[in-house]
Amino acid sequence: MVINFKKLILSVLIALGVGVAGNLLGGGSEIYSSIVKPSFAVPSIVFPIVWTILYILMGISAYIIWTSESENKDIAIGLYAVQLVINALWPLFFFRYQMFFVSFLWILLLIAVVIAMVIAFYKIKPIAAYLQIPYLAWLIFASILNFAIYKLN
Repeated sequence: MVINFKKLILSVLIALGVGVAGNLLGGGSEIYSSIVKPSFAVPSIVFPIVWTILYILMGISAYIIWTSESENKDIAIGLYAVQLVINALWPLFFFRYQMFFVSFLWILLLIAVVIAMVIAFYKIKPIAAYLQIPYLAWLIFASILNFAIYKLN
Protein backbone atom coordinates (compact mmCIF):
# COMPACT_ATOMS: atom_id res chain seq x y z
CA MET A 1 0.00 0.00 0.00
CA VAL A 2 1.38 3.35 -1.06
CA ILE A 3 0.67 6.16 1.38
CA ASN A 4 -0.60 9.39 -0.11
CA PHE A 5 0.87 11.77 2.45
CA LYS A 6 -1.09 14.78 1.21
CA LYS A 7 -4.39 12.97 1.74
CA LEU A 8 -3.24 11.57 5.07
CA ILE A 9 -2.20 14.99 6.37
CA LEU A 10 -5.40 16.57 5.07
CA SER A 11 -7.48 13.88 6.74
CA VAL A 12 -5.74 14.39 10.09
CA LEU A 13 -5.97 18.18 9.79
CA ILE A 14 -9.71 17.98 9.11
CA ALA A 15 -10.21 15.92 12.26
CA LEU A 16 -8.02 18.25 14.34
CA GLY A 17 -9.86 21.22 12.83
CA VAL A 18 -13.14 19.81 14.11
CA GLY A 19 -11.59 19.69 17.57
CA VAL A 20 -10.56 23.33 17.32
CA ALA A 21 -14.00 24.30 16.01
CA GLY A 22 -15.70 22.48 18.87
CA ASN A 23 -13.45 24.21 21.36
CA LEU A 24 -14.27 27.59 19.83
CA LEU A 25 -18.01 26.83 19.85
CA GLY A 26 -17.80 25.77 23.48
CA GLY A 27 -16.22 29.05 24.45
CA GLY A 28 -13.54 27.52 26.65
CA SER A 29 -13.58 25.06 29.46
CA GLU A 30 -13.67 27.40 32.47
CA ILE A 31 -17.06 25.90 33.21
CA TYR A 32 -15.46 22.51 33.87
CA SER A 33 -13.43 23.89 36.78
CA SER A 34 -16.43 25.65 38.31
CA ILE A 35 -19.01 22.85 38.26
CA VAL A 36 -19.52 20.02 40.72
CA LYS A 37 -17.89 16.87 39.33
CA PRO A 38 -18.04 13.22 40.37
CA SER A 39 -15.09 11.54 42.05
CA PHE A 40 -14.07 9.83 38.80
CA ALA A 41 -13.75 13.10 36.85
CA VAL A 42 -10.36 13.59 35.23
CA PRO A 43 -8.33 16.80 35.56
CA SER A 44 -9.02 19.32 32.81
CA ILE A 45 -5.46 18.96 31.44
CA VAL A 46 -6.30 15.40 30.35
CA PHE A 47 -8.93 16.48 27.83
CA PRO A 48 -6.76 18.28 25.24
CA ILE A 49 -4.19 15.48 25.35
CA VAL A 50 -6.74 12.70 24.91
CA TRP A 51 -8.75 14.56 22.27
CA THR A 52 -5.66 15.37 20.22
CA ILE A 53 -4.72 11.69 20.13
CA LEU A 54 -8.30 10.69 19.28
CA TYR A 55 -8.58 13.23 16.46
CA ILE A 56 -5.30 12.00 14.98
CA LEU A 57 -6.57 8.41 15.11
CA MET A 58 -9.86 9.53 13.54
CA GLY A 59 -7.99 11.23 10.73
CA ILE A 60 -5.82 8.19 10.05
CA SER A 61 -8.86 5.94 10.12
CA ALA A 62 -10.79 8.20 7.74
CA TYR A 63 -7.78 8.30 5.41
CA ILE A 64 -7.73 4.50 5.26
CA ILE A 65 -11.39 4.48 4.22
CA TRP A 66 -11.07 7.47 1.89
CA THR A 67 -8.25 5.82 -0.06
CA SER A 68 -9.86 2.40 -0.18
CA GLU A 69 -11.32 0.96 -3.36
CA SER A 70 -14.59 0.04 -1.66
CA GLU A 71 -17.85 0.98 -3.33
CA ASN A 72 -19.23 1.60 0.19
CA LYS A 73 -16.65 4.19 1.17
CA ASP A 74 -18.97 7.14 0.44
CA ILE A 75 -21.48 5.88 3.02
CA ALA A 76 -18.72 5.29 5.56
CA ILE A 77 -17.18 8.73 4.99
CA GLY A 78 -20.67 10.25 5.17
CA LEU A 79 -21.15 8.70 8.63
CA TYR A 80 -17.70 9.97 9.58
CA ALA A 81 -18.65 13.51 8.49
CA VAL A 82 -21.95 13.38 10.39
CA GLN A 83 -20.24 12.26 13.58
CA LEU A 84 -17.66 15.05 13.19
CA VAL A 85 -20.45 17.63 13.06
CA ILE A 86 -22.22 16.11 16.07
CA ASN A 87 -18.89 15.98 17.88
CA ALA A 88 -18.12 19.65 17.16
CA LEU A 89 -21.53 20.78 18.46
CA TRP A 90 -21.38 18.95 21.82
CA PRO A 91 -19.19 21.63 23.52
CA LEU A 92 -21.73 24.26 22.50
CA PHE A 93 -24.43 22.55 24.55
CA PHE A 94 -22.19 21.56 27.44
CA PHE A 95 -19.83 24.50 27.94
CA ARG A 96 -21.41 27.54 26.32
CA TYR A 97 -25.04 26.90 27.28
CA GLN A 98 -24.48 24.54 30.22
CA MET A 99 -27.34 22.38 29.00
CA PHE A 100 -25.98 19.28 30.70
CA PHE A 101 -28.94 17.02 30.02
CA VAL A 102 -29.19 18.08 26.37
CA SER A 103 -25.46 17.52 25.99
CA PHE A 104 -25.89 14.06 27.52
CA LEU A 105 -28.57 13.19 24.96
CA TRP A 106 -26.36 14.69 22.25
CA ILE A 107 -23.41 12.50 23.21
CA LEU A 108 -25.68 9.44 23.13
CA LEU A 109 -26.57 10.41 19.55
CA LEU A 110 -22.86 10.77 18.83
CA ILE A 111 -22.15 7.30 20.24
CA ALA A 112 -24.90 5.79 18.05
CA VAL A 113 -23.49 7.42 14.91
CA VAL A 114 -19.94 6.41 15.83
CA ILE A 115 -21.06 2.79 16.30
CA ALA A 116 -22.67 2.88 12.84
CA MET A 117 -19.48 4.41 11.45
CA VAL A 118 -17.28 1.78 13.09
CA ILE A 119 -19.43 -0.98 11.59
CA ALA A 120 -19.22 0.65 8.15
CA PHE A 121 -15.45 1.08 8.50
CA TYR A 122 -15.04 -2.53 9.62
CA LYS A 123 -16.79 -3.82 6.52
CA ILE A 124 -14.30 -1.90 4.37
CA LYS A 125 -11.03 -2.11 6.34
CA PRO A 126 -11.10 -3.59 9.85
CA ILE A 127 -7.99 -1.65 10.91
CA ALA A 128 -9.88 1.61 10.29
CA ALA A 129 -12.58 0.42 12.68
CA TYR A 130 -10.05 -0.69 15.30
CA LEU A 131 -8.50 2.79 15.27
CA GLN A 132 -11.91 4.15 16.33
CA ILE A 133 -12.21 1.94 19.43
CA PRO A 134 -10.35 4.36 21.75
CA TYR A 135 -12.68 7.13 20.55
CA LEU A 136 -15.76 5.04 21.24
CA ALA A 137 -14.43 4.06 24.68
CA TRP A 138 -13.71 7.71 25.50
CA LEU A 139 -17.19 8.74 24.36
CA ILE A 140 -18.75 6.14 26.65
CA PHE A 141 -16.66 7.44 29.56
CA ALA A 142 -17.53 11.03 28.61
CA SER A 143 -21.24 10.21 28.48
CA ILE A 144 -21.10 8.73 31.99
CA LEU A 145 -19.20 11.80 33.19
CA ASN A 146 -21.66 14.08 31.40
CA PHE A 147 -24.63 12.35 33.05
CA ALA A 148 -22.99 12.53 36.49
CA ILE A 149 -22.34 16.25 36.01
CA TYR A 150 -25.97 16.72 35.00
CA LYS A 151 -27.13 14.95 38.18
CA LEU A 152 -24.75 16.91 40.42
CA ASN A 153 -25.49 20.32 38.96
